[in-house]
Amino acid sequence: MPIDDRLIDQTYSDCKATHGGVREDYFGLLYLEKEFNLPRDQAAVQAAFGGNDYGLDGFHIDPARRNLYLFQFKWSQSHALFKQSLQRLIESGMDRVFGNATQDPHQNQMLMQLKSRLVTDQAIIDRVIIQFIFNGDPGEADRSQVLDKLREDLESKKYLIDQYFKGRSVDMTFEFRSARTQRVGAVVHQRKTHSYPVSVENIIKRPGPNGEVMYVGFVKLMDLHAMYREMNYRLFERNIRAGLDADKAPNRAIANALKKIVIHGTDSPTVFAFNHNGVTIYAERVDVQENDSLLITEPRVLNGAQTITSIERFFEANDGNQQLKDRRQRLDEVRVLCKVITQAKPEFVVAVTVNNNRQNPVEPWDLHANDNIQLELQDKLREVGIYYERQKNAFENLTEEDKAELEITEYKQIELLRLAKTFLAADGEIDKMHRMRDVFENEKIYTQVFNESRLHSDSRHMVLCYKVQLRLNRLIREILERGSNKYAYMQKAKNLMWALLCQGVLNDDHLDTYAERFGRSLVSEADYTEWLARLASTRVRFLMSGVVEKAPYADMMAEERYDFLRTRAVYDRCMELAYKKWEWVHKNLK
Repeated sequence: MPIDDRLIDQTYSDCKATHGGVREDYFGLLYLEKEFNLPRDQAAVQAAFGGNDYGLDGFHIDPARRNLYLFQFKWSQSHALFKQSLQRLIESGMDRVFGNATQDPHQNQMLMQLKSRLVTDQAIIDRVIIQFIFNGDPGEADRSQVLDKLREDLESKKYLIDQYFKGRSVDMTFEFRSARTQRVGAVVHQRKTHSYPVSVENIIKRPGPNGEVMYVGFVKLMDLHAMYREMNYRLFERNIRAGLDADKAPNRAIANALKKIVIHGTDSPTVFAFNHNGVTIYAERVDVQENDSLLITEPRVLNGAQTITSIERFFEANDGNQQLKDRRQRLDEVRVLCKVITQAKPEFVVAVTVNNNRQNPVEPWDLHANDNIQLELQDKLREVGIYYERQKNAFENLTEEDKAELEITEYKQIELLRLAKTFLAADGEIDKMHRMRDVFENEKIYTQVFNESRLHSDSRHMVLCYKVQLRLNRLIREILERGSNKYAYMQKAKNLMWALLCQGVLNDDHLDTYAERFGRSLVSEADYTEWLARLASTRVRFLMSGVVEKAPYADMMAEERYDFLRTRAVYDRCMELAYKKWEWVHKNLK
């Protein structure tokens, strides 16, 4: 019998007095029974009922296949529900099962059963398979940027499995699976833990306020390069941006420094550390070794990506150069200042990343690239086939295969800063549109702009309002043709026009039709431009002139004082007039 709502309701009714929990917990019980042909009593001790599960809803050990299965169950079609469970599993669940976490007397009975079975069956386990079971599309879950980041964070915990099984090779596998269709997503294998011995001169250890630890010293540049060669851009997944273009000033400086040291032999290898800021790394675990070295497990670069990627580019640029071969030992002598942070919670790591990247030319909006809301928006805009470039330069680093896998159909990207301005325009906050640094540096304002309600808006509406900025100059020129003197102020009121056009778009009686036609592409289609031109000419033009030509703004206009065109007050006056004329009401992108 397939699992359906009726079967879950019946099982809940039959068993709740014995096992407790909530209705949705019984999906896991039924799945274990069906998938592994377990009797109910056995399935019940392997399923979680109630809370304190630390992100795990069930387990099963298959001695024949030598597999340990760990489960998260969601009786829903939404893969987004896995987010909180995954975070609990990352933050404390894996350590509670495989690590040395202190015992929790309130932990779920299922966890106690799991740890008991691990003690007796440890020798027969060759694979740990983590499955996310729900009723939706596993392919959609695989393409989610939020779940992808969380899954990678979970992969970083594999060292706990290696440690638990005392160095024996035990694979870890992830899989999204639909209980309804039996379809599975892409299987991600984590066959080894990334651990690197790093030579460090003059190690200094510094404790943090809540148990964090930082090691500081001079590391070999080639040790960092070895990490990059194996992990590639995964090494930078916690950084605020991908690697900069080779012709950018920081990368040119690093390339020239290496050329002087290695190719020309004019500079000493020791000078490199004096002239570069250094690298900051977060690691899941750090072990101090003999002979001034650290064993760094699952490193992630928080600052210094340009230094590391520039080494690879240096090798590519000098491929075949005999001087590189002859003076390779000089490159081995190059060291750079490095901070390695461990035993830190995710929010602490985020703060370190932001504060270590505040030097020029990083902009304040770049520092928010890895915020959860930005990841969520990247997933949301993928609904319409458009890539959201939250991480600087990320779009140009995508291959055609990457785009196909993400189901990106557009050849242009939505940019983080421009999307922020779009939200402000739709909110009518035109005064803030001239102070974008304040928006991203003031946490309260930033949270208002990128609030979670954005995730409930129609992605097509976002695109319609975003594209307005691409046509503003043309629309203003067309209005100026009707009277260059009369409408000269329009050139100083672009953001006001953008905000009012957004309201014209969102209040249009045919919005759904336009959204389907124009809200899935960043191309400014001729019909889309014509629609905007009509709104600008027959609606926005009259709103703006109807307000600015009357008190209190008429006197300011006569004195050529145009600062009022950047205020929320003038937007509100325009919207009051819009309601009287056409019953427009203020609508947000949420």
